[in-house]
Amino acid sequence: MEQIIFAAGCFWGVQYYFDQVPGVVNTTVGYSGGTTEDPTYEEVCTHTTGHAEAVLVEYDESKVSTETLLKQFFRMHDPTTLNRQGPDVGDSYRSSIFYVTDEQKEVADKVLANVQPNFKDPIVTQIEQAGPFYRAEEYHQKYTEKTGRGMCHVPYASV
Repeated sequence: MEQIIFAAGCFWGVQYYFDQVPGVVNTTVGYSGGTTEDPTYEEVCTHTTGHAEAVLVEYDESKVSTETLLKQFFRMHDPTTLNRQGPDVGDSYRSSIFYVTDEQKEVADKVLANVQPNFKDPIVTQIEQAGPFYRAEEYHQKYTEKTGRGMCHVPYASV
């Protein structure tokens, strides 16, 4: 099993989207990229922890490639808006790829370069090595499945 962490705005919709990708075995919403140890949702919302709302994606690389996941990532949100996705504004809603392996970083750099011509504005997605990932509170896990709300991103489609 491989892991990669994506931040693309509100984590509810990001989780819902990646749960539909064949080959994704598990997703967990949480916080990544900040300085506060084990932050709460309320702390992250203050924009003082440095964390992004993020989704830890666990996948079977024999069924879905890292490249395909990255193409999905760039498809499912607007990677050209800094610290914002739709109505959600702030650094916790930034576009980031937190890679676990050097190979993932290489693939992320390649995919970003390949998709940039599809966007009028420059892609502002940060690509950085994954640090600690802190699981979000239970009520955030599979939020869209539980409530029918939080589908803020484009509908899933294969790439």
